[in-house]
Amino acid sequence: MRRALVLTDEGARHPFRARLPRHLRREEQGTAVAATTPSSWRLTAGDMRGFATAYFASFAAVLAFIA
Repeated sequence: MRRALVLTDEGARHPFRARLPRHLRREEQGTAVAATTPSSWRLTAGDMRGFATAYFASFAAVLAFIA
């Protein structure tokens, strides 16, 4: 088994990441994890309808509790 002479990398800036092998850290290879995953933060009409339904249902429950 071949081991590196230095087991940590000071450029990793975190103790856990410093112990990881170089090939597991993607940011240093030029491919960021956030750039490879598509963004799923788009609001749809169904999301807005679900939010409005939950908001008005909780608002009605609070009003019923107060009254």
